[in-house]
Amino acid sequence: MRRLAKPMLFAAAFIWGSSFFIMKGAVDVIPTFYLLAARFTGGAALLALVCWKKWKEFTPDYLWRGAVIGAFLCTAYSVQTFGIQWTTPSNNAFLTAVYCVLVPFLYWAVMKRRPDCWNILAAVLCVTGVGLVSMNGGFHIALGDGLTLIGAFFYAAHIVAVAKVSPGKDIYLLTVFQFAFAALYAWIGGLLFQTPPPAEIFRMDLIVQMAYLTIMCTCVALLFQNVGQVWSDPASASIILSLESVFGVLFSVICYGDPVTPRLMAGFALIFVAVVCSETKFAFLRRGKRGVPAGEPE
Repeated sequence: MRRLAKPMLFAAAFIWGSSFFIMKGAVDVIPTFYLLAARFTGGAALLALVCWKKWKEFTPDYLWRGAVIGAFLCTAYSVQTFGIQWTTPSNNAFLTAVYCVLVPFLYWAVMKRRPDCWNILAAVLCVTGVGLVSMNGGFHIALGDGLTLIGAFFYAAHIVAVAKVSPGKDIYLLTVFQFAFAALYAWIGGLLFQTPPPAEIFRMDLIVQMAYLTIMCTCVALLFQNVGQVWSDPASASIILSLESVFGVLFSVICYGDPVTPRLMAGFALIFVAVVCSETKFAFLRRGKRGVPAGEPE
């Protein structure tokens, strides 16, 4: 499973990147809390059935652990989804990716493990690259931008919270409770603050969109994130997961014929360097500089 950790994180980022246009279409017709409630309820039910053999490992402490990470997850998704209604897609993608800078410092505060210079360099390179990829036509601070930044903080807090509460627990079963509590919070938010969507909006195209958001973007992608994090450093995981915005732009280029500009290519190059920095800390360059053969320990 350790060997699959990073591919799982890349796959999660890819799935989320592919979902942006679907998410935008769904949020235009379904109130935010009800959209998230449906996603997380479906995700919890589906994963609970798939992982039915794991239930023998249940202990009561799964409840509070699931409640904690579910709260961070629901808050992050809610704030970001509200934010996208009042900002541009490019601003939303760029500002959400700021969480990869926040993760090393939140992890330091919670776990008392100081980030090294390579974590910080990778995060700065990644955010700069995402900015070049995402920003189109300038950056303007708006209400949606502020909400998106708050959402980025809670995404970072969710990554750190998973790292904090998951050791020693079955990550599949823990993810079920994460989804269940996130759904509970979203249902409460919807009942308190929003009007339920009318039944007539649920035509076949919207049902297909919701199925994709529930199965792939919630159940599969978030499970991949949690499993991948078990075998990854949180700072490294956050860099990989931030590629969501890059994949979103790639889908825009492929599906809608958006132009490939020098700015776009420079952004991709910086993000690639950030991933290499996060994963290797440029050890291969430093070994060569010190005269140490690549295959031998320093």
